[in-house]
Amino acid sequence: MSNLSKPALECRNVTVKFGDVTALSDVSVSFAPGRIHAVVGQNGAGKTTFARVAAGLVQPTSGAVDVLGHEIRTGHVGESRAAGVELVHQSFALPPSFTVAEAMEFGAPGRGGIYSRKGLAEKWRAHLAGLDVQVDPNRRIRDLPIETQQGIEIARALVTDARVLILDEPTAVLSPAGIDMLFARVRRLRERGVTVILILHKIREVLGIADTVTVLRGGRKVEGPLAIADVSAEKLANLIVGDAVARALDREDRDALTGTKIPAGGEGTARGAPVLSMKAVSTRPDSEGIALDGVDLDIRPGEIVGIAGVEGNGQKTLVRAISALADLADGSITLADRDVTGAPLAARRAAGLRIIPFERNVEGLSLTSSLWQNWSARELLQGSLLKVIRPSAIREACDQSLKAWSVHYHNSGQKAGSLSGGNAQKVILAREVDGDAKLIIAAQPTRGLDIGATAFVWQALRQARDRGAAVLLISSDLDELFDISDRVVVMLSGRVNGEFRAPFDIGSVGAAMTGAGAGARASA
Repeated sequence: MSNLSKPALECRNVTVKFGDVTALSDVSVSFAPGRIHAVVGQNGAGKTTFARVAAGLVQPTSGAVDVLGHEIRTGHVGESRAAGVELVHQSFALPPSFTVAEAMEFGAPGRGGIYSRKGLAEKWRAHLAGLDVQVDPNRRIRDLPIETQQGIEIARALVTDARVLILDEPTAVLSPAGIDMLFARVRRLRERGVTVILILHKIREVLGIADTVTVLRGGRKVEGPLAIADVSAEKLANLIVGDAVARALDREDRDALTGTKIPAGGEGTARGAPVLSMKAVSTRPDSEGIALDGVDLDIRPGEIVGIAGVEGNGQKTLVRAISALADLADGSITLADRDVTGAPLAARRAAGLRIIPFERNVEGLSLTSSLWQNWSARELLQGSLLKVIRPSAIREACDQSLKAWSVHYHNSGQKAGSLSGGNAQKVILAREVDGDAKLIIAAQPTRGLDIGATAFVWQALRQARDRGAAVLLISSDLDELFDISDRVVVMLSGRVNGEFRAPFDIGSVGAAMTGAGAGARASA
């Protein structure tokens, strides 16, 4: 039997357990050679664990993995690579200070020798060009756009005779133009006979690139591989979330959460003077991220303003500037009619600032502290340090708040680190989204959450907006921004590079994200 008649990759009855948690349960699936296969599912469905098993990074509790009909030893990266399986992770592993050629040499197995810088560049130039990665081998990794870095990661993976290439969430950090570039590259790999397995979560992307799709849910295989021609967007959405969840979700939210179609936008009604007004704000360079450069931004009560942009273009610095955590070089910030340009965080919180931070488990919660201690941090941040603290009263108020926010927990004394991602985010929402909130900064509020928890967060932000709060939503997910934002502002290199109103055009927003649509501004 020829290799072409054998599955490129086959998992047989694979189960993976981490302690009491079952990440994969009796998963059997085979992928035909020379095709593009998508593996989809919610967060926590087991997609990344599946990819890591196939690549030899995780030893399954039971089961077997075959490559082109030959069983390989599981849990051994070298064995998987020798068999022709390569994995490109969602988080790139390129050393930022290296040149492209140095990064290629560093990642190449069995390479060696002494080269001049010119010789090393020439060594890798043809390999990169053959994979349509148009880049000077002498450029530093840190100076390259994210799409080019991803192309280099793929080129590194194909240094060996890779027959199966697995890309884990490859579109997560890309602009729309970057996604188009990635998909064109993947199609060329298919033409060369490489079997490509894409870990994805947006239906629109799956339908646009894959030949087949396999659905995981709760660590189990639900269906697949199914031929894309035989699958509708609605059927795939139901397979991903399950019939019960699909019925419970608002139709537009479900479409946005699964990437079935581009949402129409929010339904807020901005009114009155701006809650937040930033005028020509620039920050001093520091090690935390790119500096702001002359940012003007107004947000009014009753609207959600989304911040779009390829990650690393000033979004974090924007939040830090509003939160008094970045040193301003120029400009002014007004919050709820108060000039807070030089005011500390406590004064800004007293004026109504609330923050759902980028990293819930680092900036948002102390995982080793109790739920009531985490929840009561708001009082400590905004109140007098001389205030008498009554733990029993705080625990009672905490219980009432957490129950109102549908947090699943045992008691308020348990550690925050014991909660799931969705419940941990609800604790932060219970603390930050109160009746005195005037400006709510929501930074990547749904990252790592499943569809049900994401819908809950969206509903909370909409309700806060409808009560008259202003919401600043920072997200790398354009579908999320388009679904609930009334306006979308694009950031590029620390500057505002465009403003758009619903209904949003993904092409125009994507062009502004990459600089092709500099200065774009859409009217209502």
